[in-house]
Amino acid sequence: MTEDIMLEIFREAVMLAFKLALPILLVAMIVGLVIAILQAATQVHEQTLSFAPKAVAVGLALFLLAPWMTSECVDFVHFIFEKMAEIPIT
Repeated sequence: MTEDIMLEIFREAVMLAFKLALPILLVAMIVGLVIAILQAATQVHEQTLSFAPKAVAVGLALFLLAPWMTSECVDFVHFIFEKMAEIPIT
């Protein structure tokens, strides 16, 4: 396996990790920001009040985005197999 192929696979793997993590992190960040603003406005600083909505929102986002995430992972596996087919046999 040449270095070019290995670097391309690594680059695609990192990009896939970013693409899969970004929507979930954005949901958690937005929900956390809204809860923090509500807690600051009402001066209610309960730990479970900030954790429970984030957990529900992230779970819901994972449930809704699971088909897209699965198809992205399957596309990556196809990409790897295509790259394996390009490896010259010596």
